[in-house]
Amino acid sequence: MSAIASIASAIFKRAGKSDRFVVAIAGPPGAGKSTLSEKLKELLPEGAVEVVPMDGFHFDDIVLERRGLRARKGSPETFDFAGFEALLKRIRAGEPDLAIPVFDRSMELSRAAAAILDKDIRFVLVEGNYLLLDEEPWSRLADLFDFSVFLDVPDPVLERRLLARWHDHGLPDEEARAKVASNDLPNAGRVLSKRRAADMVVGDGEEL
Repeated sequence: MSAIASIASAIFKRAGKSDRFVVAIAGPPGAGKSTLSEKLKELLPEGAVEVVPMDGFHFDDIVLERRGLRARKGSPETFDFAGFEALLKRIRAGEPDLAIPVFDRSMELSRAAAAILDKDIRFVLVEGNYLLLDEEPWSRLADLFDFSVFLDVPDPVLERRLLARWHDHGLPDEEARAKVASNDLPNAGRVLSKRRAADMVVGDGEEL
């Protein structure tokens, strides 16, 4: 059985007869969280799954400039944690028609209410870098997830993927390498060194 099939099976079994089951899919930037989330969505019951990305809670660049955090965009301090926590609590409460913000990489900003989470969605796959970060205030999220998956990917693989991402965004190689070295890899190191235990860990090289 592939890793993705094993994860889907574990989620389905653990959910039992729950009306709402919230799964954390965590890992460093470039680990493949979005890819894993979409593949799980294909394997779990059709029409009963939705993906909620943490990236929708990025502070706008204008806010980051005012706070002197523009160069650190993507670090824990550059997200609206309070807003994200509030949404997760509403998800757990089963509120109907929840508006979900989505980060648009082509514009480098979040679009408010870009998706709607219906009340009848049973499996909510929340994906983001810091869902298992063992630092305040992020550690407060622990009780809001029913199940957690962590993608453990080696630094050389992350670096290659992150460079490719910046290249795809049109950045020249020198600028892309500077961004990866000064921000992306330090964020990845923080995720890997300060994480809570996950229910399942997927290592690089495992077939998804």
